[in-house]
Amino acid sequence: MKKTLFFLYAIVSYLAFFATILYSIGFVGNYIVPTTIDGTPELPFWQALLIDASFLLVFAVQHSVMARPAFKEWWTRYIPKPIERSTYVLLSSIIMAVMMIYWQPMGGLVWNVENELAQHVLVGINLVGWTTVLLSTFMINHFDLFGLRQVWLYYQDKPYTYLNFRVPYLYKYMRHPLYLGFLIAFWVTPTMTITHLIFAIATTGYILLAIPLEERDLAEVHGQQYQDYRNRVPMLLPLGSKSGPAASSRINS
Repeated sequence: MKKTLFFLYAIVSYLAFFATILYSIGFVGNYIVPTTIDGTPELPFWQALLIDASFLLVFAVQHSVMARPAFKEWWTRYIPKPIERSTYVLLSSIIMAVMMIYWQPMGGLVWNVENELAQHVLVGINLVGWTTVLLSTFMINHFDLFGLRQVWLYYQDKPYTYLNFRVPYLYKYMRHPLYLGFLIAFWVTPTMTITHLIFAIATTGYILLAIPLEERDLAEVHGQQYQDYRNRVPMLLPLGSKSGPAASSRINS
């Protein structure tokens, strides 16, 4: 019975993530969804800024702290290990959803591309960014990243094992294509408002701070192999990558 409940919990957590990430595409790009990053301002600028910054800070702290091995070691005294990752995914999704629902637009215009063809090109690049995010998760192990593999192994009475160290597809040319996809999605837009700019700067700062922490954890798991990989392959832009045996594992944050 417990195995079944854990498995159902993992599926619910995964579906919550998937719904949240789909909504975030519309939220950031101002497509379709009811609340978007550039809605009509309803509060004074500084009040809206304080609210949005608070949401971003809460997400950054939760998303980073809960991914660290020391926190996991403490956390799994209370949360069963098979659903630790699913719980992390679920909490991240809830915080993201609340942030998007209660996000406060601030208005202001940084740039606005009026040429229709250029608008379509920029929207296309933006969607390429989101596609890169999704595909990058499958290039490593999508189901391990979002907690389903952990629960499936538990369901089969098998111990959890880290994924083999390898270099799939885009990971041969950059260490973090998933983060590059997010940066493209957050920055490439036909209309950049002050609200959107603050969001893009904050999330970029978080990504640049999170990468060293993540890579430290990966180096502890994979040792010299990951150190060699980090020395050879660029972090975000596919410039200067060299061929040869290297590896990548799942993203831990």
